[in-house]
Amino acid sequence: MQRNSKIPDSQAGRGPIVLVGMMGVGKSTVGRRLAARLGLSFVDADEEIEKAAGMSVAEIFERYGEAHFRDGERRVIARLMDGAPKVIATGGGAFMQEETRRLILEGAIAIWLDADIDILVDRVARRDSRPLLKGKDPRTVLTELAATRNPIYALAPIHVKSIAAPHEVAVERIMEQLTAWQ
Repeated sequence: MQRNSKIPDSQAGRGPIVLVGMMGVGKSTVGRRLAARLGLSFVDADEEIEKAAGMSVAEIFERYGEAHFRDGERRVIARLMDGAPKVIATGGGAFMQEETRRLILEGAIAIWLDADIDILVDRVARRDSRPLLKGKDPRTVLTELAATRNPIYALAPIHVKSIAAPHEVAVERIMEQLTAWQ
């Protein structure tokens, strides 16, 4: 297998890079840019779930509930974790599920992409398709989710803070962490 010279030595020969974190943190946007920078393919787990189900994430939540969605999410992520180097963006709740988290931690480099609540609120206001925010105050929901989820996200071996700056800044920080990570 020919190694891509853009991939840091610490990533060479390893499986996927999986981005975890809260909704609105930029996992998909940063993931696409990171994949391009590394010369790897990019996969958005939510998009793969929508393809498999033939409906949007919001429709799955509404029709079948969160438990059904999380089961499908786990199966899709398990399929994506085929060992091939790639960048995978997960939904905000994926890493909260014990079995999904174990798959990611054992078979990939997990990167927690983190941001302050103010940044998340600003970013989620741009889209109204997030089932957990439907009909609720985004700041309240995000604050409560962060209190529960951040300690779990912290299990990821790499932690990168996203700030109110172009997403390329987060990509650069991830590249630095991948290079330093052993």
